[in-house]
Amino acid sequence: MDFGGGDEIRFERLGKAGVVTLTRPQALNAVTHRMVKALDKALRSWERDDGVDVVVVKAEGSRAFSAGGDILHIYEAGRAGNPPVDFFADEYQLNARIARFKKPYVALIDGIVMGGGVGISFHGSQRVMTENAQFAMPEVGIGFFPDVGASHLLPDLGGSFGMYLALTGNRIRYGDALWSGLASHTIKAEDQAGFLDRLAATGDPESVLRSCFIPARRETDRPTLEAIARHFAQPSLAEIISSLERAAAADEFAAKTLATIRTRSPTSLHVAWRQISAGLTLSMDECMKMEFRILNRMLAGHDFYEGIRAAIIDKGSTPQWRPASLDAVSAADVDAYFAPLGERELKL
Repeated sequence: MDFGGGDEIRFERLGKAGVVTLTRPQALNAVTHRMVKALDKALRSWERDDGVDVVVVKAEGSRAFSAGGDILHIYEAGRAGNPPVDFFADEYQLNARIARFKKPYVALIDGIVMGGGVGISFHGSQRVMTENAQFAMPEVGIGFFPDVGASHLLPDLGGSFGMYLALTGNRIRYGDALWSGLASHTIKAEDQAGFLDRLAATGDPESVLRSCFIPARRETDRPTLEAIARHFAQPSLAEIISSLERAAAADEFAAKTLATIRTRSPTSLHVAWRQISAGLTLSMDECMKMEFRILNRMLAGHDFYEGIRAAIIDKGSTPQWRPASLDAVSAADVDAYFAPLGERELKL
């Protein structure tokens, strides 16, 4: 089945299932513009096709479901004065389409899932992770922000766990993902092929998942979860930081978390705190419009390009954020990221 996408993404009909496979394992299945357009086309077609009862998205290779968007391409285009706003518009429209897709949409995640990979998996009805899966939204570490609908996903997690993930960029495994509600099911990696066969035969993900669901224990212990809930529920970013500072002398978790946050872009942290807080009362479509406003400003700013330079171009060097401290980012600076775009608003 050809919906475009070339050799980067494959579409097949297996029985009652429309199966999507990301086929760039050597690039950790990073999401390209071509893949976004092809997946959008497939979903439009399969939503109307009575022969397709369920859509499954999976990936080649066991290292990564998808480690994010094609960051290097975005960096190069932006540096050349032509930031790929169209790519993000199409990607965000796709994220919103997945969230309102009328049929079961099953993401089968075996390996790392971050950034753009989260956008094409975690808005689906069934989010299935194996013991090899790791989830992160690490954008604040590269001067960006948790996008692809993170404003919709993360605020719903109990115990301020979503705010913690957004502001640290820390990775979690499948048990924490299941416990927090990010994942809906966990299965053994070795059961994936059997799961897919049975799904293609029945078209009913819930009944198939009941038979191969293996409950995963959460990896984060109760005292740590209680500390996360205490620190990250504070009513402002400044108060989260002071809460961690007060505990840091006697508490290894607080000290380590504070040290992590201090390496992140101050601008990104302010923006992420505000978007995750705002997302609690917004619909998915409203979240995507808000994120598109932020995105346009990030692509015109400094920290995103500096973050990519430090992480990818000059691997392992320390980014020089501007402004360099949390206090130096004013409320007006943050407001500017959220200001309406007029004619350029995201169309959904």
